[in-house]
Amino acid sequence: MTTLTPQKPAIPQPGGDVTPAPEPRPAPEPRPAPEPRPAQDPAWRELVDAVREAGQYPTRSEAESVTRVVLSALGGHVVGDERVDLARALPEEAARVVASQIPATRSLTAAEFVDSVAARIEGATPATARWDVSSVLSVLPPLVGDELVTRILGQLPPGYALLFGRAELTPAA
Repeated sequence: MTTLTPQKPAIPQPGGDVTPAPEPRPAPEPRPAPEPRPAQDPAWRELVDAVREAGQYPTRSEAESVTRVVLSALGGHVVGDERVDLARALPEEAARVVASQIPATRSLTAAEFVDSVAARIEGATPATARWDVSSVLSVLPPLVGDELVTRILGQLPPGYALLFGRAELTPAA
């Protein structure tokens, strides 16, 4: 007959044998509190402030949230050298948002892009999402340069130029 001690509960085994339970692991050492984030990049703050002004958002927090959502959506649709150049031209935090996205498997029309943004913002409608997208994308040309925006628009389907605050020019037939 096997005698069990209260410190080591038994684990029944097939065939009726009883094996003592393994020794308990020592409790993990408490982790130090995470370092507070350094003061935000002034260029990121300027971008968010520009979006806040363009979109007339009541709070900086709302403008920052919209900026992250729109840049995240854009990051999935801009690929190749244009994506790399866009990330280099943006403030560090914005570059992380763009570069962290997995490239989309298919191009979205401008309307589908706006709808995808609407799906990411609680309570958004297509009209409010169009406002949000335009509020963010229209501040990018002065920041990243018209040449890069032209290259980005070259790889996106027609209709995006208006979202960047540009006229949509089509060749004459």
